[in-house]
Amino acid sequence: MSTTTIRIDHDAFPDQFDRSRPDAVAEVIEAALREDGIAAEVSDVISHLKIELPTAQLAAASASLAGMGLI
Repeated sequence: MSTTTIRIDHDAFPDQFDRSRPDAVAEVIEAALREDGIAAEVSDVISHLKIELPTAQLAAASASLAGMGLI
């Protein structure tokens, strides 16, 4: 299985996310993706969030992230 990584800069977070708590934002995003059936792992990596997911779920993840205003 191939894996895709998406990186989202902390500065790109929409207003509904608390930029001062990127670890909490990562948890919220991971939970939302999993609710949508996407097997993603989201982690805070200093200046950005790293989202790792199966490449086969990239289209669904993109739609979900767009719905959250992240991409």
